[in-house]
Amino acid sequence: MLALGLVLNTLGIGLFCWAIFALAVYALPFFVALIIGMTALQSGAGVVGALLIGTTVGALTLVLGQTAAAVTRSLTLRTAIATAFAVPAAAAGCHLVYALSQIAMPSPASREVFACLGAVCVAGTSWTRLTVFAEARPFEPVGAVEKPSQPILTSATREG
Repeated sequence: MLALGLVLNTLGIGLFCWAIFALAVYALPFFVALIIGMTALQSGAGVVGALLIGTTVGALTLVLGQTAAAVTRSLTLRTAIATAFAVPAAAAGCHLVYALSQIAMPSPASREVFACLGAVCVAGTSWTRLTVFAEARPFEPVGAVEKPSQPILTSATREG
């Protein structure tokens, strides 16, 4: 029974860690949806209306952020968008790792170190998941026109 408990605990922790990293990119849209939904609820939209408004705005935030990061040509703008998504993910990762590290670590200093490492890892995951759709472009000015390449003749044929 003890072995089964250890195996199930290990699988549960692994599943929980997978969920943390899989959902890291959704921290900013969730935050925006929560703020807008609470604002709609306070202004009298009702529970169902606030849920619909919050969900719509959160989904729109995610879609616009991913689309803007994928199509923009400016590296500065792409970095700003990815940072806007990575910072809330880092805060969520820091708090989550700090809370989980209280289970096994008695030292507050080691908990802080692990929380900072968790924040960096979760932010990096969020950054990567957002920029994976971005098209890699060569370093060239925006208005540059490429010269059409001329065909290379590798062999000449002779008719005899």
